[in-house]
Amino acid sequence: MDFDKIDLYIKGLYEKKEGIKKKEYISKTQLKDFIPVIDDDVARLLKLIIRIIKPKKILEIGTSIGYSTTSMAQIVKEYGGRITTIEYDEKVAKEARKNFIDAGLKEYIELKIGDAREIIPNIKDKFDLIFQDADKKLYPELFDHCLNILKTGGLLIAEDTLFPVLDLEAKWSELIEPIDEFNKLVVNCPKLESSLIPIGDGVIIAVKK
Repeated sequence: MDFDKIDLYIKGLYEKKEGIKKKEYISKTQLKDFIPVIDDDVARLLKLIIRIIKPKKILEIGTSIGYSTTSMAQIVKEYGGRITTIEYDEKVAKEARKNFIDAGLKEYIELKIGDAREIIPNIKDKFDLIFQDADKKLYPELFDHCLNILKTGGLLIAEDTLFPVLDLEAKWSELIEPIDEFNKLVVNCPKLESSLIPIGDGVIIAVKK
């Protein structure tokens, strides 16, 4: 199976669909240093899932410049849901907030600035969907905390979960082990039913039983 051909075909199908694309979103930012955002195909998957299950409360770990947040908020606004998103870098968070305002979506998004390891253990809310796309080294460390604040029937979705088998640049090699550890935590957790999907750099989706 030629995955490059498949990728090109899918991109061609969706190229002219309405909605902001990753390339356009990035081109509007003046920042040079921020965690890479999700691919367009992952954004479409998130939007589809959100449209299907209509989660009232979403937690995103790793805002970056706000592309994934904006993509999700475009659907959330249709039924009055809310997104809480966490970003460590204050400068990047400021850019994300500007992007939310420009997109007319600020009222659906609560942006928390700080270390997710300090913020998440103090969150009292329960969430219908948690999307994890922050520092990959934090994935295993945050796993139990995420499970605790995820509602029964809620979804845990994490990005870049195929890092262990991808040809990565040397600078990303230190992320292979924590991602592999996280994948095994999800797959072997008796409270979760999961599937790892080869889309983008890998997306694992798990539902809490």
